[in-house]
Amino acid sequence: MNKDYDILHGSKRLEQVPVSGIRAIMTKAKKLSSEGKDVISFSAGEPDFNTPESIKEATIQALRENYTHYALNWGENELRREIAKKTYRETGVSYDPETEILVTCGGCEGINNIIYSTVDPEDEIIIFKPAFVNYDALVKAVGAKIVDINLPPENDFQIDLQEVRNKITEKTKMMIINSPNNPTGIVFKKELLAGLAELALEHNLLVFSDEIYNNLTYENAEFCSMASFPGMKERTLILNGFSKAYAMTGWRMGYVTGPKELMTKLLKNHQYTTTCIPTFLQIGVARSMNLESTLEDMDKMKKALEKRRELMLKGLSELSNISCIKPYGAFYIMVNVEKTGLTGEIFAERLLYEKYVATVPAICFGEHYGNYIRISYANSEENIIKGLERIKEFAENL
Repeated sequence: MNKDYDILHGSKRLEQVPVSGIRAIMTKAKKLSSEGKDVISFSAGEPDFNTPESIKEATIQALRENYTHYALNWGENELRREIAKKTYRETGVSYDPETEILVTCGGCEGINNIIYSTVDPEDEIIIFKPAFVNYDALVKAVGAKIVDINLPPENDFQIDLQEVRNKITEKTKMMIINSPNNPTGIVFKKELLAGLAELALEHNLLVFSDEIYNNLTYENAEFCSMASFPGMKERTLILNGFSKAYAMTGWRMGYVTGPKELMTKLLKNHQYTTTCIPTFLQIGVARSMNLESTLEDMDKMKKALEKRRELMLKGLSELSNISCIKPYGAFYIMVNVEKTGLTGEIFAERLLYEKYVATVPAICFGEHYGNYIRISYANSEENIIKGLERIKEFAENL
């Protein structure tokens, strides 16, 4: 046996998996903050709101009641029943809490479970770019082929169905869709999603639909679940969770819904990664997630985010060498910095170290978007105003 190798090299399958560009920026910003710099973060996909009091109180009570032992691998029955109610209320699609809902350690574990449980090395996976970084990384990790469909800014990042049809081959197994979208904030039109559903049925494709921002749409934008189209529940895995709309990023609570035949595969992967998330968290959330007071807090946060969105768009529109596509969901804006003469990477790096404003270079989300940065407006109005002033000073002096 050949022993002439570096045992500290790590696995070969991770060689082509990059470090998250989002996390890299967040780490740099955190270091500057620890050095006493007044860093304004427009980088993290994290609302600055606190978790609703109803959820916190119910969870504290669950802890006092000693819900501190292992939960079921699937997740606590009580929580899955409440998730089923929420899902039906928001999508009109019914899921069996016993066999079609899996509770995960945040959305990221849900993505991991979906990809590792359904994708093989010979498969081709369609990803609409720009896209959340985890999709690419995990498809690469399992050795499958990524088929990019780059969404043009001039078409407001909407999908061209004919291009999708042209990219489908005999090896295409899955399409990954995210609406409302990270990083663009775009909500895909219902007729385009219906067209994707028809293609999935025609070509016998799986669909992985990341719907974690489904509660965050603005103006007249309409969220539409991929599972709601005829014949699609049977071939669609939906990712959702509590991090964004409930302001619970640190709780690490997500869930996947889908056909029971596939969910048993996800369960197997989940058993050997997370086992279960803390039981008292599940009980507390189950008792409070659908309460009227909780839903009222969620609505207040959404209205505040919409106001922040308008504030950010107004400020950016006043800059002559910066432009953006108006978002209608989530809490992100894709900003074109090409006229500044800088790439998105250099712009974001200099903005962070010269003006202490953290943004994400959009090349992280797709190589065709090197002239863009992503801005998150999930920060306070005070910080948005201050951050816009710094961006204006930086951009106008280039």
